[in-house]
Amino acid sequence: MKSASYTQDRKFIMMTTHPVSKLVLRLAVPSIITMMISAIYNMADTFYVAGIDVQSPAAVGVVFSYMAFIQAIAFFFGQGSANYISRALGARNREGAVMIASTGFFTSLFTGIFIAVMGFVFMDDILRLLGSTETILPYARAYFRYILIGTPFIMSSFVMNNQMRFQGNAFVSMLGITAGAILNIILDPVFIFFLKMGVAGASFATMISQVVSFTLLLWLSGRRDGIRLSIRNFKPTFAHYREITAGGLPSLGRQGLASVSMAYMNQLAGFYGDTAIAALSIVFRVCMFATSIVLGFGQGFQPVCGFNYGAGKFGRVRRAFWFSAGITAVYCAALSVAGYIFAERIIALFRPDDFELIALGSQALRYECIVYSTVSFVTISNMFLQNTRRTIRASLLAASRQGFMLALALYFGRKFFGLTGIIAAQPVADGLTFLLAVPFAYSALREMKEE
Repeated sequence: MKSASYTQDRKFIMMTTHPVSKLVLRLAVPSIITMMISAIYNMADTFYVAGIDVQSPAAVGVVFSYMAFIQAIAFFFGQGSANYISRALGARNREGAVMIASTGFFTSLFTGIFIAVMGFVFMDDILRLLGSTETILPYARAYFRYILIGTPFIMSSFVMNNQMRFQGNAFVSMLGITAGAILNIILDPVFIFFLKMGVAGASFATMISQVVSFTLLLWLSGRRDGIRLSIRNFKPTFAHYREITAGGLPSLGRQGLASVSMAYMNQLAGFYGDTAIAALSIVFRVCMFATSIVLGFGQGFQPVCGFNYGAGKFGRVRRAFWFSAGITAVYCAALSVAGYIFAERIIALFRPDDFELIALGSQALRYECIVYSTVSFVTISNMFLQNTRRTIRASLLAASRQGFMLALALYFGRKFFGLTGIIAAQPVADGLTFLLAVPFAYSALREMKEE
């Protein structure tokens, strides 16, 4: 039987010597599958509840702002610890990787429990803050309740998923995430329609699936020479949290500000009725599904970037960056054309008889398709900056697209163009973020070449 040190040495050699294009593709495929299935089950919630009434998909859209918030915190601990793990393994420092893995995981678990308790105490206040109208509130409350129960499991699963990927165990991570996602897709219609739970059934299915994913990922955490999580290795020291902050702050900025901006968007759209919130919620889910492949490809790039940066092989990092950016750019451009042409048909899949919702949703989707090809470069650049510890630039870029750029676009868009300005806000933010990503990425690549 091969020793752990043998398999670790073998992985190090593979990550630092094999052709980067093949490595990225090999690691990207399971991540793409994971992201696509996760996006499908997120979209399935909206698809199934859209058949009930217009308030139900609007309620899902409102609560999704909360889910983006807890995902932000989970990615802060997950990518913060995982970035250090990949660099530490690249530098042959397994002990440091083991300690920070358990520290990130258990801190996220405890934080999730605290957030869930606070959510139950201030439920209605939180939902109104996230943009719920009084007519949506009963539906949002029913959906939110089970999401709160699942919060610690959702957050901890994201942490384990990131840590496994950055160790080069993307396939193991895929097994845990996809098992829960497929279960969710199966359970959604059972709870929503057969057991007549309505919109609450969608969140109940999500809660059960997340508990299953959590359990499976925890069991798989030490497989394939991976790092096994243990409370004995939980070391909440300043040094560990400093590393988690350096690696995770861009994710916190990106996801956290996205949550705030989505809540702000819901509040502004609420002035134009529940249909406007529902339409934007559907378009967001469609775009999230499209972007899942970009994110999955980027997640294949990240461990290659981290390992080789830790090993000082900067030329391989640059080659992996341009390969990933090029492939995803072609994909985004093709998808933009298809989305623009078939916008009405895509939105009509959710509510075929709601002509107002189809008109608003197709308009928003077409606006997004105009600039969607920029998303690839922004995403890969952000991951590159984060993995190579360009924390300030990575954080600013992460906080732009669905953060302060989107908030500014929403404010001025609504002020001067009303509902049309709200609908066009995300595409405007995408274009502005791309203009920021170009100098940030080029300067970092130039610095690395000089090093």
